[in-house]
Amino acid sequence: MGSKFPVAQWEQQPTPFYYYDLKLLGDTLDTVMHEAGKYGYHVHYAMKANANDGLLSEMQQRGLGIDCVSGNEVRKAIELGFDSSKVVYAGVGKADWEINLALDAGIFAFNVESIPELEVINELAGKKGKKASVALRINPNVNANTHHYITTGLEENKFGINLWDVEKVVNTIAGLSNIQLEGLHFHIGSQITDLEPFKGLCIKVNELQDWFEERHIALKVINVGGGLGIDYHEPDMHPMPNFKAYFEVFHQNLQLRPGQEVHFELGRSLVAQCGSLITRVLYVKEGVNTKFAIVDAGMNDLIRPALYQAYHKIQNLTSNGEIGKYDVVGPVCESSDCFGKAVDMPYTKRGDIIALRSAGAYGEIMASRYNLREFAKSVYSE
Repeated sequence: MGSKFPVAQWEQQPTPFYYYDLKLLGDTLDTVMHEAGKYGYHVHYAMKANANDGLLSEMQQRGLGIDCVSGNEVRKAIELGFDSSKVVYAGVGKADWEINLALDAGIFAFNVESIPELEVINELAGKKGKKASVALRINPNVNANTHHYITTGLEENKFGINLWDVEKVVNTIAGLSNIQLEGLHFHIGSQITDLEPFKGLCIKVNELQDWFEERHIALKVINVGGGLGIDYHEPDMHPMPNFKAYFEVFHQNLQLRPGQEVHFELGRSLVAQCGSLITRVLYVKEGVNTKFAIVDAGMNDLIRPALYQAYHKIQNLTSNGEIGKYDVVGPVCESSDCFGKAVDMPYTKRGDIIALRSAGAYGEIMASRYNLREFAKSVYSE
């Protein structure tokens, strides 16, 4: 366990900090590009998972595209050298300044979620004398069987265009002279570990393809989003998902038209396992029925456990003592500032170094300065 982390080098390192294993990240990215490349698939990294410059640099060097959900993400992608022709911009609420920024950058496409959005993009593109390429984000009403906070493809969710509105949207586009329809976009949820929902998505995509073909509407791109999950419980046993099986699902079930491109927007599955939040034990406090290991990282550094009871494997990196149970909690003035209850750890004392594993996605990027705490720094394996 200790060999994965250079603990001896961290004795004087201020905690908390995010530690990124760049070799694992590189291996993961290379595997993804290899497996996707078998079928000519295009992979965009969903920047919302983690916008750390060191990680983005690894992706830019390998030629990945970028999936953005804000104007500032679009700006950052361009500034870091990502090819603008590989940048897509999604999101249910794009402000005018964000749309204008993306138009000026010459991005590949907007993933559009409503008629009002289409009309605004058309107006803003017209003022610039440009034609905006768009993909329609369709809500396929496919249950991803994941946490309800990260399900996005049901009719009850705020995302996308419902199936019964597709014809109305297509008719609207016909009257918008500054809009170019490039394809369809889907995203059914996040942290999906059962591949069956992706098969269900393929069925819906095929049905919609038939509908568009009957109306002689050619689609260049089918963007199936992302959502592939990881193993939070055994990160060392499964350091990356089964990308081979994932891409095979789409190869075997999507019925593509000649010349069509398939695009993916993967986030968590690329970066989650390469990142750990490293923290230090401040005190061990005796409770009524438990021991509290109070660490110097808080919910402001990693909010997922407090936000939706997400699990992260917790490991004491510096003790080999007798196993006991500890509630691992942070210093923030909230009862929800708890990373894990009744966690099995070796005898734990003040100064021990603790790793909160699988924190490379939705960790650093969701941090805040609540209680005026400082942001955790980044440390890299290389």
